[in-house]
Amino acid sequence: MTARDNAGLPLLENDILRTFTAIAETGSFAKAAKAVFRTPSAVSMQIRKLEEMLGCAVFVREGRAVRLTSEGEALLGYARRILRLSDEAVSLFRKPEIEGTVCIGTPDDFGTRFLPNILARFARTHPAVDVDVTLGMSVDLIDKLDNGELGLTLVTSAYGAAALERGQIVYTEPLVWAGLECGCAYEQEPLPLALSPQECAWRLTAMAALDKAGTPYRVAYSSAHFAGQLAAIHADLAIAPLPESLIAPPLQRLDERHGLPPLGEYHIIMALAQNLGPCTEALARHVVDSFRDIARSSHSEADVDALCQVAAE
Repeated sequence: MTARDNAGLPLLENDILRTFTAIAETGSFAKAAKAVFRTPSAVSMQIRKLEEMLGCAVFVREGRAVRLTSEGEALLGYARRILRLSDEAVSLFRKPEIEGTVCIGTPDDFGTRFLPNILARFARTHPAVDVDVTLGMSVDLIDKLDNGELGLTLVTSAYGAAALERGQIVYTEPLVWAGLECGCAYEQEPLPLALSPQECAWRLTAMAALDKAGTPYRVAYSSAHFAGQLAAIHADLAIAPLPESLIAPPLQRLDERHGLPPLGEYHIIMALAQNLGPCTEALARHVVDSFRDIARSSHSEADVDALCQVAAE
């Protein structure tokens, strides 16, 4: 499986390094297997051979999850550099099919949650395309799309089919209440909320749910940036509606046991400009594929088909 150079040292293969980085980034052999289009057993075999070649363990298995050893952490930096240089070398001698610039907009919390994976996979297949990213509120991004400043934008919606007037649903996720672990902000009356300004889907959903339940509340903290809302939660000054995937320490999920009404689901909509160029069309395909992969990693196949039905059209 591994070749040796004249000095007798084994050579690291790109295929194995891609699998290794996929596991490191997803924290799961199963998720990495889907990302590199291999079976879990094939992925395990690759890592076993890598560890035998290096003479040390690169992962520590903790149930279904894995984490890097100190040796694995050291290897990860080298692996990323090797793969990046390999991709650059191949791109140098292959004429790119598409060149130009694509302008994409997303809400600011998407910038760290979803955008890195989308941009990384797009860059691998379209290295000659420059990407201009705009972060902002959904309502402002739609205005920029209509004004021709963006070719594609991701926006949030809580209205399901009604949102399809502007694009297609590419992802659906539960919206839940978030508070500080062991915090007491949810016990205050009126209930203090940390929300985005007007026209935010999460804000409208939260307020409608509280109004329906007859729960008194006040918007104690308002910020157009996601970090501003998190700051109020971390200080135990307010609670806020957040996607379920964002609930991790020091945040905790709040529900009916804390006297709060359910919020249902929210949707991520991909909206496109009227006149698409080849760069925007290519990026749109990667957006759909990226969210489909996320859905596959967290849902059953039946759930994925339901979540991605519109995106697949």
